[in-house]
Amino acid sequence: MAVKTYYTREHEWVRIEEGVAICGITDYAQTQLGDVVYVELPEVGAEIARDGEAAVVESTKAASDVYAPVTGTIVAVNGRLEESPDLVNESAEDQGWFFRMEIDDEGELDELMDEEGYQAFVEELD
Repeated sequence: MAVKTYYTREHEWVRIEEGVAICGITDYAQTQLGDVVYVELPEVGAEIARDGEAAVVESTKAASDVYAPVTGTIVAVNGRLEESPDLVNESAEDQGWFFRMEIDDEGELDELMDEEGYQAFVEELD
């Protein structure tokens, strides 16, 4: 079964693997931010509502909030980002993931964009 990635209008992505949502920011977002120098991750066990602030990413240009694409409970964070925040620039949609969460309502995924929809959305921004 192919793994599907979903996207938000705020440039977060979420991928479901083995019933857990893996979340991060898109390649487009990291390009807009520039060199990432710090990532503040959520606490494991935190319950975060969809569109609630989940993390903060700081770059040489700006600091930006990262929002939860779905409602759920944080079950893991990417500790590698504390030592190597540049992973967000190098591999935003893979090794640079921010957190994993158990989803309360998988129906929320239906309200997000698929890859094709997100690409069209980004093209309108440029």
